[in-house]
Formats: sequence, structure tokens, C-alpha cells
Amino acid sequence: MPAEPLAPTSPIVLSQRAQGVRSSAIRDLLKLTEQPGILSLAGGLPAPDTFPTGALAAAAQTLLPDPATAQYPTTEGLPALREWVAARCVADVGPDDVLVTTGSQQGLDLIVRALTDAGDTVAADSPGYLGALQVLQANGCRVLSVPVDEDGLDPAALEVLLEAGERPKLVYTCASLQNPTGTTLPAARRLHLVALAERYGFVIVEDDPYSALRWAGEQPDPMITLTDRAVWLSTFSKTLAPGLRLGWMVGPAEVLGAATRLKQSADLHTPTLSQHLAASVVSRPGWFDRHVAGLVPVYQQRAGALAAALRVELGDRATFAEPAGGMFLWVALDGVDTDALLPRAVEQGVAFVPGSVFHVDGRGSSALRLSFATLDPPTLAEGATRLTLI
Repeated sequence: MPAEPLAPTSPIVLSQRAQGVRSSAIRDLLKLTEQPGILSLAGGLPAPDTFPTGALAAAAQTLLPDPATAQYPTTEGLPALREWVAARCVADVGPDDVLVTTGSQQGLDLIVRALTDAGDTVAADSPGYLGALQVLQANGCRVLSVPVDEDGLDPAALEVLLEAGERPKLVYTCASLQNPTGTTLPAARRLHLVALAERYGFVIVEDDPYSALRWAGEQPDPMITLTDRAVWLSTFSKTLAPGLRLGWMVGPAEVLGAATRLKQSADLHTPTLSQHLAASVVSRPGWFDRHVAGLVPVYQQRAGALAAALRVELGDRATFAEPAGGMFLWVALDGVDTDALLPRAVEQGVAFVPGSVFHVDGRGSSALRLSFATLDPPTLAEGATRLTLI
């Protein structure tokens, strides 16, 4: 006897994975900040006036008559682009060690899917990149928070957890000009973290979107130069244009092989035209270095303007470190609930991201993240003034 059809009013039941994914508070804020008159210090968007649209448009005009720019490529990515990434790596890698991804966000998702099963423990920066926390939770991972201080992730705190019996499959860290704090993991801490990876058998996932945007301090080498138990993720989103959706991963062959197979099932390949456009401009001798050398002072000036305005407007009520690069200021406001503060800030025409969204357990409500990337110095100063009116 055939089964009875479901009643038309029966609800659609989502998977446990879909139900477990929380919406990005920052993406939700972006909708809010599209309202007229809102000065957004919230989203981590790069400055659109730094996009090399002229160079990309000229490249498109040259490339598009060739049908190859619209054809399926291999899943691993365009050879010319993989060669460029490999040549710029300080590690001893070749093109076969590079997988081109649809943004480094996809690279992170592929790595987590390749290395973990639902219920596995992973460790991550706290506070840490919200997009990474989303990926970990979406894949059913149990997230172990490792504190971030003024020198980035604290490997000594991680070691305490390991000695107590925790066994993460991977440790995720944004080790250079971290999102949200702007901190950088120094060489000594990187060596400590590598030693722990080799002793306890986890893989280090180093997410590196920001190191090209450094104007002060030393930039340590990525941890793939120190161990075979590391994966390095990076992107063109902060240096060329995020709409290209181009990132890459470099790591051990067995990890890249698994990630490549998973990518085949996800999207077959990263968009061909984006890869050709990027390869065309960055492969010109010296072009990329000149481009980055031109955009770094833009961010440096804006960071200085926001920091100076906050010192004037908030004085000793706000504690923050002077940015050495990247796109963010992490501001502590002792005794202030920044979750409760946000609606009042929006009423005054300014938006930020409350610190609690960068933790898995709701901590951090006395801090906030400000992005200086998209507004010019006078507008950043106005944003700081509006914060004082809350």
C-alpha cells in the first residue's frame, strides 16, 4: 500500500548541520549599515578605492576573446596562478603544493572537512575570526577556546589544555595581524606551537589574509616553514578585490589531496575568469609589490586617524594597541556592555562589532572591533565623535 503523502502544511526539516550554523553577526550588521547616514566601523571590507579596477579591466579586455578564460580548468587551479603563489612562498614549495580556492574561507572549510568528523575537538583563537568559528561549528566540531593576548594565541595556555587530556585534531589561528585584535604571533610562540603540534599530533591551520598590509613590526615566516604539520591559507581579497573570490592553500600532499577531492564535490573549481584576471596582473614583474606598496599607506593613515580620534574622544575610557597593519582596532571598554551599546550607537549613526561575537561562549562583551579600512580620515574622526555621544 503506498505511503500517505505528507500534509501540505508539514514543515521542512533542516539538517542538524544547517540548524547548528549561526548567522554571521557582521554580515547581519552590514545590512543595517546600508541605511543612510550610518558610518560603519563594523565590516572588514577593504577600501574600494584601492581596487586595481583599471588593471583588471584592461586584463579582461585582452583575455575575454580567448575561450580558455571561460572554460573549465582543473580543480587544483590555473597553473600560472599556482606558480605565482609557490614562487612567493618563503617555504620550499612548488605549484603542486598549492590549491586555488574560492576565497580563503573555502580553504578553511575544506581543511576542516578533510581533518575532522562531527564531534571532534578543535582549538581556536579566542577572541577569533567569526567566519572560522562558523566553519568549525557548521562541521559539528567541539571548539576549544585558546586565549589571545597582546602576542596572539597563547601556546602555554594551549599546552595546559593538552596536558589535561584535550586532543584537538587541529588548531586554527589567524597568526599575523589577527582578526579581530590585530596581534601577531612572534617567532618564539610559533616555535612553541609547532613543537606542541609535533608532540600531540594536531595540524596547525594558519589563516593569513592580512600580513601583506603590515607597516610596522616584524613579520615572522608562516609555520609551513617550520613543520609538515601546518597548512597556510591566504587570499587576494584584501590586496586585489574580494569579489574575485580567490584564495589558496599550501600544505602537506595528503591534506591537499583530500581538500581537492572535497572541492570537486563542492564547486568543481574556482571561477576561471577570476583566476585568469589575477594571474594576468600579478604575473607582471614587480606589479604586485608596487600595488601593495601603494595601498599600505592608505590603511596606515586611516588607522592613525581613528586611533588619534579615539584618544581625543574617549581618553582613558578606551584601551587599545596602536595598529601595526591589517584593518582593525580592538578596543576594550572596561565595565561597558558593548552588546547593549550597539543599538544606541546605531541611533547616533555609527556601527561597530561587539566583542562577544568573536568568542564561542559569549565572553568579550566589554570589547568591540572597529574597522578603519573603508572610511577616510575625517569620516573616521566623525565616527569616533559619534561613539562619545552614546
